Parts: sequence; C-alpha cells; structure tokens
Amino acid sequence: MNLDAFRELLTPRGQEALAAAAGTAGDDPVAAVTRLRRTYDADLTSAALTQAALRARAAEKFGADAGLMYFTRTGLEQATRREVADHRARRVPAGSRVADVCCGIGGDLLALARAGCTVEAVDADPLTAAVARANADALGLGDRVTVRAADASALDPAGFDVLFADPARRTARGRTFDPMGYSPPWPAVLEMVSRARAACLKVAPGIPYDLVPARAEAEWVSWRGDVKEAVIWCGALAGTVPRRATLLPSGVTMTPDPALGAPSTGPAGRYIYEPDGAAIRAHLVAEIAASVGGRLLDPQIAYITADDAVATPWASRYEVHETLPFSLKRLRAALRERGTGNVTIKKRGSAVDVDRLRKDLRLSGGESATVILTRIGERPFAFVCTPG
Repeated sequence: MNLDAFRELLTPRGQEALAAAAGTAGDDPVAAVTRLRRTYDADLTSAALTQAALRARAAEKFGADAGLMYFTRTGLEQATRREVADHRARRVPAGSRVADVCCGIGGDLLALARAGCTVEAVDADPLTAAVARANADALGLGDRVTVRAADASALDPAGFDVLFADPARRTARGRTFDPMGYSPPWPAVLEMVSRARAACLKVAPGIPYDLVPARAEAEWVSWRGDVKEAVIWCGALAGTVPRRATLLPSGVTMTPDPALGAPSTGPAGRYIYEPDGAAIRAHLVAEIAASVGGRLLDPQIAYITADDAVATPWASRYEVHETLPFSLKRLRAALRERGTGNVTIKKRGSAVDVDRLRKDLRLSGGESATVILTRIGERPFAFVCTPG
C-alpha cells in the first residue's frame, strides 16, 4: 500500500470500500477481490482488503480498537500491544508535553494521549506518519496529537517535558539486535537523552547491560510470560533502583533486594522453578530463589530447585518425578514407563537439539510430561516433571 492509496482509504468512498472488505472475512481471496472489483478500482480494492486483513490480525494486540485503526504490515509487527503501552504511559505525568521521535503507526502516542499527555510525533516514513495521524483521529485523540513525516532530529528534546523514543530495529536485511544498527542508532538516541529533562526509551529485551545509561532505570516487561521489551527510564522518570521486572497484565513488579547475595546451589529437590524471563534479564533470580526457599541447580543457570511448593507469579513450577544423567536411551525408557506420548521439552545450558530429540524419543502413550534439560557443572541432566 502506498501513500496515495492510503489517503484514498480515508475518503468516503475509501471507507465504503473498507466496510465492503470487512464483509469478505473468511471468503476465498480470489472471490473477495472479484467482489470488490465490481465497484472499486484495483488499487483501492487492494488497499481495502489489505487493511481489513491487518485489522483482523491486530485485534490480538489492540482489542476492539483494531477495528477502527489503520496499519502497515511492518508497523503492526513492530507495534507495542495496548496493555504494555498503557503500562508505560501511566508513569508519565498527565499534562506532560511529549516528543515521540520514532512514532511508527502510533501505538505509544495513543497510550500517552489517553494518559492525558500532549504528543508531538515524527516518523521518517511518510506513509507510517500518515497512518499514525489517522489512528489518533479514528480513536478521538487527534486534539492531543500532532504527527508529521520527519527525521528524529526534527524535534528538540529540550523543548518538551519528556522524550519518548522507540528506535526502529529493522533494516533492509531484516530485524537487527545490535543497538548500533537501530534507526536512529544508539549513540544518536543517547545524545537526544542528554538534552531531555526526562526520557523513556523502548528497546529490545536483550540490550547489553553496558549500554544502559548511568543513573537510568531499566525495566523488563513480560506479558503473560513472554518478555516483550525493555524500557529505559532516564532523568526525572528514573526511579531509585537500577533495574526492575514487571509482569503484565497483573502489574506485579520486583526490584533488587540489596540484602541478598548470590543464591546458594544444591541438589535437586522435589520441585524446579523456571523464572520469568523478565526477572532473569533484570538479574532478579536470587530474589525469586529466596521467595520460594530455593537454590540453584548450577550457579550459572537460572533453574531454581526447592523442596516445597510455593506459589509465586515469578516462576513456573514443575514437580520432579525422575532425575537422570542425560542419555537418549534412559530418557526414552523413563518416559515410556510413564506412558508418556506428549512431551514438552525445556532447556537451559544444554546443547541438545530439541527437535531431533523429540523425534528420537518415538513416544506413543496417552500421558503428558515436561522434560527439563540442563547441566550441573559439566554433566548434562534430564528431569522428568509435570507442571504444578
């Protein structure tokens, strides 16, 4: 979809085409095109059908709002889900003037506007900027938002209360995990931060710790067990702790306990706890181990073992039924003896190819089990478990 085709979607005739495209949901694609082409030209038909398909996909991230919003394929893939964006926006004081220097299709500027902020946003891509503007209008937030196509450098952070930056992590070659390959690159982002009173930076969860600015607070956010992002809070928005982990949708948060040292290690107990990835990234495994009365199986690997079942939102718990030095033959025999046909395989610190192992096990029973593969010291182990 190009910019002209998108603009046509916003006209009365384009809205008619979009409504017609929504009515073809579930139809054969060729039949849907044929149906719309009786009334609309090829470009408008393509734009309307593409938009209808993207809205359907976007419902998982944006809920009911998706039916009113506009998307590009890349923009939807990179957009923050609404609950995560709203969590972030609640930390920005209502009434703040925010500079959003990499706005994408507008997921974050919408959350900031809903939270009572006024937002001036830019995006380097004219189509993406037009989509963001249309989304603000479609959701009744247009009076709090201005959007234009421009480079991030077009906004001076010093003229705003808060800088918000979500640098693009995709290049012509695909997704990049190197902050120096972000757009704008990390040094340029930090230069903007140096001119801001307060800043919120959305970055990939795997950002190297040494790239987090001094005196900033890094927050790792997990949505239903899936680590979605890291947020770096700078200046007036930084808290008094260097790092935290947050679980959504509950909003439960954890910060370091300065009284704790490194967790102890010891033999496998009745249970293994697998910490949430946000807590692992935030270096909070010791805090979780203390909360469940546990210890690490290996000092370098984030599996906690304990003798008691303790409820915690911060880790998945598995009851251990068998502990085996790893070998395919012994593991297969143990699973077959339990009548296992469906197996979930988890691993940390193991070189085993999970897909190959699943095939080699050749299971056919009616029971389910979880196999945890890890190492203790230099020795590989397998734990046959069930959740709970």
